[in-house]
Amino acid sequence: MIVGFLGLGAMGAPMAARLARRGDVVVWNRTAERAGEFARRFGARVAGTPRKLAAQVDVVVTCLPTSREVEALLDGPDGLLAGLRAGALFLDCTSGDPATSRRLAARLAEREVAFADAPVSGGTNGAEAGTLAVMVGAAPDTFARARPVLEAFGSRIQHLGPVGAGHATKAVNQALLAVNILALGEGLAALVKAGVSAGAAVDVINQSSGRSFVSEALVPERVLTGRWPRTFRLALLDKDVAIARELLQETGVDGPLLEVAGELLAGARAELGEDADYLEAIRLAEQRAGIEIRG
Repeated sequence: MIVGFLGLGAMGAPMAARLARRGDVVVWNRTAERAGEFARRFGARVAGTPRKLAAQVDVVVTCLPTSREVEALLDGPDGLLAGLRAGALFLDCTSGDPATSRRLAARLAEREVAFADAPVSGGTNGAEAGTLAVMVGAAPDTFARARPVLEAFGSRIQHLGPVGAGHATKAVNQALLAVNILALGEGLAALVKAGVSAGAAVDVINQSSGRSFVSEALVPERVLTGRWPRTFRLALLDKDVAIARELLQETGVDGPLLEVAGELLAGARAELGEDADYLEAIRLAEQRAGIEIRG
């Protein structure tokens, strides 16, 4: 089985590297230099265009910022559709939107290509270790075909339903992440202003019912230390929360909490800029309170 991988960003590169360790991989990236560097390092082959990649592979894997960019790769004389062969498998690991996933699946079905949306969670560390959670939306037979490929970088691979179910679940997961970041930032800012040690407060919270991934991992490693590394753009989290809000509207579910979280996140993005890290929303809480959350 030959796998083609498109999108060698912070998440895509370690995912593709794990596939390359298992077998024959062809890569394409918008920045050709990055694809060449990856190929030299991991022994992969480089395709000059998406079409040339598709013509060589049995499985296509995409990992791009948005569904819009995935769909854009399909069209044109150098696009994926011009090269895909009947019977191929298309796995989209982008944190995308369900509606585009369903549209992609329908277009690919006309070419007898099976599609699964398979967004991942677990960060770059999980991608490097092969321990990502993979949320899959696909027909059952497509999921069975996809699983051996996804096992290269995922340890928890969950079939969640038909096409679009994976992207819907990832969007809700990201919305919950955003709520935790915003709420913890506000709560810790208030505690520090009240004279409570931020470090002691986080320790207690992590032994109590308010704990979360944000309080257990992100805040101790990045906020309390004052490190603030840039690992995932706030703009992308804002995009994910917008997808979750669209899902609520499509399903007729009232979602005032996620609406407020989305508005706050969009405001943080506008204030901090497109390159800001997602945890910098907590920095805004610090600035508005006139304190630092350290400990």
